[in-house]
Amino acid sequence: MESKNIPFLAFVLLIFLFVVSSTAAPAGKIKARLPCKRLVFYFHDILFNGRNSKNATSAIVGAPAWANTTIMAGQNHFGDLVVFDDPITLDNNLHSTPVGRAQGFYLYDRKDIFTSWLGFSFVFNSTQHKGSINFAGADPIMDKTRDISVVGGTGDFFMSRGIATLMTDAFEGEVYFRLRVDIKLYECW
Repeated sequence: MESKNIPFLAFVLLIFLFVVSSTAAPAGKIKARLPCKRLVFYFHDILFNGRNSKNATSAIVGAPAWANTTIMAGQNHFGDLVVFDDPITLDNNLHSTPVGRAQGFYLYDRKDIFTSWLGFSFVFNSTQHKGSINFAGADPIMDKTRDISVVGGTGDFFMSRGIATLMTDAFEGEVYFRLRVDIKLYECW
């Protein structure tokens, strides 16, 4: 074998090894990440219906031309924009001591399916937690459980990210609903 072919063969062997190693399957199964913090809260929404201004914690602020701001629009409430400032509790009792407020909005965004889009924060005012957790995402309301993104936070939850699993725990017509929010944070500082 001539000595001038050795560098060429070494180069071909190096390329072959690179291709084989980059396409090889990883050894073993990828481990599922565990959350660094897990919290469960309930938030209670009481929609203003024209008669309950003393207890209402949310109100329709935008509605399609065919609707008004004290009665939800037809067609799966399509086009209604609701802002809220709801109490957050550690259990499912509306009269429990609040540990914070859920503040934000939901928008009913489809005519054919009962669904909404949420953007809100949990703002804590208890001795146990200080700061806020921010959420955003689609909420297919008719599903038993649904996930939305935790997109950040402040204070004890500085730059947190993760998933919040929502479950409708109770509802009374279109005036009251209670959500169980199971928060799993995967980035904790």
